[in-house]
Parts: sequence; structure tokens; C-alpha cells
Amino acid sequence: MPDITQGKFRSVTAWALVVAVTLVGGSAQVSRPRARDLGIAPGAGSPGPQNAITDVSGVTVGHVTLTTGDTVRTGVTAIVPHGGNLFREKVAGAVFVGNAFGKLAGSTQVRELGTIETPIILTNTLSVGAALDGLVRWTITQPGNEGVQSVNGLVGETNDSTLNDIRGFHVTADHVRQAIESAKSGAVAEGAVGAGTGTIAFGWKGGIGTSSRVITQQGSTFTVGVLVQTNFGGKLAIAGVPVWKELTPPSRAVGAPAAPTASADGSCMIVVATDAPVDARNLERLAARAVFAMARTGSTYSNGSGDFAIAFSTHPSQRLAIVNGPGVPQTRSVLPTDSMSNLFEATLDATEEAIYNSLLKATTTTGNGRTIQAIPIDPLKAVLKKYGR
Repeated sequence: MPDITQGKFRSVTAWALVVAVTLVGGSAQVSRPRARDLGIAPGAGSPGPQNAITDVSGVTVGHVTLTTGDTVRTGVTAIVPHGGNLFREKVAGAVFVGNAFGKLAGSTQVRELGTIETPIILTNTLSVGAALDGLVRWTITQPGNEGVQSVNGLVGETNDSTLNDIRGFHVTADHVRQAIESAKSGAVAEGAVGAGTGTIAFGWKGGIGTSSRVITQQGSTFTVGVLVQTNFGGKLAIAGVPVWKELTPPSRAVGAPAAPTASADGSCMIVVATDAPVDARNLERLAARAVFAMARTGSTYSNGSGDFAIAFSTHPSQRLAIVNGPGVPQTRSVLPTDSMSNLFEATLDATEEAIYNSLLKATTTTGNGRTIQAIPIDPLKAVLKKYGR
């Protein structure tokens, strides 16, 4: 067994060698906990039934995971705000940019008009073009969109080139269609799946994570759900515990002399959904809190980390419906600005937990001749115990 002395995990590589795992498509097939399974529950609020972004009614998530041969470790994740025609029934939306070293196609129109008219697609850096192509093609083929001649697709990315043959352009427009059409409610697959298949966070295997919070105020109950694609760095902290001081990822990826696992560069894409009647202006403020939450986990927001958050409201009165003929005023319910604080707190807590889930559910993955270890659970438990968590 590994040497744990006063909570210090001496050799992650040694631990990896003594634990038998079976690699299938590049990912270790082992049972992994979520944050709450380890007693990690940020904030005082309660999650929804699935503790996922899909706890916001109508929101669905779909993944396409590409693990081909020894080098393809990438994919697509689709977040669909509601089950109707999004182009003809746009949702209120906003974008907050923490650091713009990244690509978020479609963000300028969202910031200008305050609406989102397509599913939100996450993928890898060099596949943004293919994802946008697939998203636009899917949108114009939906019933009722036969005359559509302009579509603002929303596509975000992180760079998975350490584990993935990113220059091979393996993501196609058809994969985007599959991700959208396979989107479902209920539990959301996390870790090394979809757009998180080849990502790295804090030097450990990162990926997709999700969480939610339910709040009640002035007699109304609202849900906030968050989904993250983690591929960033810094000094990992979990529930206030300086994990980075106790558990160190291999300075080199197994089998490769130059895998950049210790870099703080990378990116984080965050999607925030709520059923509260929040307009675009306050949705931007909500999205900002999601980016702020990264600091709780130890993000250093490095120069090369593209940190973006997208937020939308599914509340029916906030939807912009296309009408025939002259524009007609729409009646809307809008949560007052003074009532946003509980939603801010819920977003901070759900984002923090979603990031932890992305790490905890991720599995050790090999690609491009490199192996990135998943954070080891038993040594992590020992560290948390050492610090009284």
C-alpha cells in the first residue's frame, strides 16, 4: 500500500501501480464517488433530486464520448434548455467572461440580445467549427424553422490535446446531432465523458461535473443547476482543505517524458440553469458568481485559462417567442434585483460541488501515450480526515 505519513501521500504513481484497473477505451472502469459520498457538501442549501443541472425542469443533457484507438480521447456535451423549438422560443441568457483565452462562439450575440436560441454545445478547442456546423444544421432542420436564414449557435471549448489527437478533427457535425438528440433528464454522467473525455484539472483527470441547489424565498421555490467542463489548474482545495499540499499529481504523465500535467493553464466552461424568472442582466451577474466559485477550489485564473460561464432561465415568461407580423409587447415576470442574493449563493455552492464531482467521478485515462491519473480516493479521504473534514 502507498505510504501515508501524517496524511502525506508520498507516491501517486506507486499507488496507481498497486491498484488493478482495466482500461476500456482509455478510461479506468472503477466505481468512483461523488462529493456528497465523501461528506463534502458546500454551503447550507440542499440539492435537487439528482443533484444535477437536470433538476431544473425541462433541461436535458446528452454526451457523445469518442475513445478510438490509442489517441482519440474527446467528445461532445449538449445542454438543451427546454424540449420545444429553441429558435422560436428563445430563453433569456447571458455570458460572463472571467478570462477570454478561449473560444465561445455565439457569445457576442447573446450579450447583445440577452437570448439563447440553440442548445449549448461543449467540445474541444479545434472542434468548435465542426460543433457550430452541426448545431446550425440541426437547428434549421427542426419543424417550424424551414425559413430560418440566421442561427446564433453557442459553442464552448477546452483544450484536451494532452490526451487527445486534437489535430485529427475527430468531432463531426453528426456527433453534435447525436449529443442533442440523446439529451435526457435525470442523472447526468460525469467525469471522463463527452466534452470531458480528455480534460485535466489541477494535474488530475478532470471532466464533466454537475450539481444543483433548491431555494425558497417569499413563498416561491427555485432551482439552480450547474454543469462544468473542467480543464484548468491552480492549487487544489476541497472544502477548504489544501489538498495540493498533501496530494501531488505525478510531475510527469506515466509513460511520457513531457506531459504538461502541472500547468495552471487550460480552461473551464460553466453552464448555469435556473427556473427563476431572471432577466438577461441579472443572469450575467449569476454567471459571474459561477466563475467566482472556481477560486474556492484553488483556481489561479492563469493567463492561459479561458474561464467562461453561460447562464439561462427556463421560466416561461422570460422566453422570447417569435410572432408573425409586427412586434407585440410581452408580459414578463422578473425577479427583483434585491432578490438575487440567494440565487448567487446557490450558484456559488453548486459550481464548487460540480467541480469536485468532475474530479471525483473522472477515471484514470490513457491517450497519446500518456496516462493522467484520477485523484486517488482513499488517500484523499485520509487528507480530509487529517484536516477534520
